[in-house]
Amino acid sequence: MYILNVRQLVRQSFRFFLFATLAAFALRLFFLFRFPAITADSYIYGDIAKNWIQRGIYGLGGNGVSPTYIRLPGYPAFLAAIFALFGMEHYRAALAVQVIVDAGTCFLIADLARRTISARAAKAAFVLAALCPLLASYAAAALAETLEIFFTALALDFAAAGLESLDQGRTRPWLGCGLATGTAILLRPDGGLLLVSIVAYVGWISLRHAWTGRPLSRLVAGGLVVIVAAFLPLVPWGLRNLHTFHRFELLAPRYANEEDSFVPLGFNRWVKTWMADYVSVEEIYWNVPGEAVEAGKLPARAFDSDLQRQRTLQLLAEYDATLHVTPEMDASFAALAAERIRAAPLRYYIWLPLTRIADMWLRPRTEILPADTRWWEFNDDPLGSVLAVTFGAIGVFYVSLALAGFLRGAPIRYLGLLLTFLLLRSVFLGTLENPEPRYTLECYPVVLVLASAWFARNRHRPSGTIPT
Repeated sequence: MYILNVRQLVRQSFRFFLFATLAAFALRLFFLFRFPAITADSYIYGDIAKNWIQRGIYGLGGNGVSPTYIRLPGYPAFLAAIFALFGMEHYRAALAVQVIVDAGTCFLIADLARRTISARAAKAAFVLAALCPLLASYAAAALAETLEIFFTALALDFAAAGLESLDQGRTRPWLGCGLATGTAILLRPDGGLLLVSIVAYVGWISLRHAWTGRPLSRLVAGGLVVIVAAFLPLVPWGLRNLHTFHRFELLAPRYANEEDSFVPLGFNRWVKTWMADYVSVEEIYWNVPGEAVEAGKLPARAFDSDLQRQRTLQLLAEYDATLHVTPEMDASFAALAAERIRAAPLRYYIWLPLTRIADMWLRPRTEILPADTRWWEFNDDPLGSVLAVTFGAIGVFYVSLALAGFLRGAPIRYLGLLLTFLLLRSVFLGTLENPEPRYTLECYPVVLVLASAWFARNRHRPSGTIPT
């Protein structure tokens, strides 16, 4: 049974898992007490949770609460439960629970490594996850990432269990996979990429079975169970939005905007013609609307000519005068974006997305830590820069180790499932205007499993193809 196998693994190496678990808690508690993070997004989630408890309205505002659907209900529901148990706006209690959840994620990642590689890999994956400061730091942030990573690991582990038990015809792993995936979607809309990845992989295996004449019924049934179970948690949310806003919205708006509010799509498209790193997200993108934009911080790649520079600076000066993007101003940004895309389509559709993906994967994940965004400038904050360089080196280490495990590590079962999710999510992230490094954290269960393959390798890797 699923749970019994996990217990057997722990019992066989009880002292190892005990000390590694204590280390995991120690690291996460360090971040909890030293670097707790309550961000602007945290207060949005918390406001929704508070109004949900006190007024029975899933909405934002003080005395005049307005229903909203700009955030999916997963994380507000979590905060509402915490507030109900420990007191209103008790964010530290939420962080303490997230520390426990993140420690549980380490066990899920270990079990995923056990199913896909070996027990030896499971122990390596557990240590890598337990001592990963990238995961630990976000356990101390009142954001959806920690829960999202947990349910991503749970869904992938259940998917591996379902593939493992195909000959037995068990449906419970597929049901668990679907429900975990649905919960991940309720936490963040991009959790839908997890569902697409799992269904795509099951479809690919089904095609291979059909080609070789093997039975398909159990695979197809498993895939259908995943789809149905993943959509079940979303139905109440969709029905609520249909009743409240008269539109069937299963997720949340792409730009987290209220119903019928103006979204400056032209400005966003213009940003994508030059955006390549997180620095510009903080300094330019997040300022619009509501805050002035310091045009001097625009990178040189934002202009193709002196004339274009003048037009851009004029538009930004018009914006700074009102701190609001009008439809006319937005149309001007859209025209500027169209001009730049026509001049360099490869830059817009290939090189910049690839650069954004690389920035999200390799940039130091210090957004919620006391480190300057321009970490490479050691003049103002040398300690923050050292912290950023350290975190950057740790991120590169984990990615490099995962690459080494993929290329030279032990064979990995269901490798196609893991890589499909990794690649699909990375490609999707490249399409965003705001390359935030935290968006790749959901991929870390896969990264850690791939890395564990390096520690489980034989001295001479066995010949033959890797099972997919």
